[in-house]
Amino acid sequence: MERAFLWFKCAVMHDPVRPVLKRPSAIGWEAKFRRIDLVIERPLRGEELLSRMKGWFTVDVKKVIELVRQHGKLKLLDDYHLVVETEGEAGMITLEEQLAEAFGEEMGLERFTKKKLI
Repeated sequence: MERAFLWFKCAVMHDPVRPVLKRPSAIGWEAKFRRIDLVIERPLRGEELLSRMKGWFTVDVKKVIELVRQHGKLKLLDDYHLVVETEGEAGMITLEEQLAEAFGEEMGLERFTKKKLI
């Protein structure tokens, strides 16, 4: 299994950035006749997190998601790091090539080992 961070060019500052989950989304209820204080917090899933970044990057995130699906999956690692995961190195190499062809210097992958996250 191969894993890599996804780096994008910020649409505002043009710096390389990568999406991370700072805190879980909070879902609650509003009742018509009483107050309900129950709130459920849960992290966004990989594709869900990236799709919420639409407009913040110089690339079309939906196209990125489509390309990643062909070779692997987007995953939220340690409830913080958005990574792409492929079955093997061949899938990662093909994905890197297709992303480079589609987006050029606007985005890329950075492979890592688990040690990097510590």
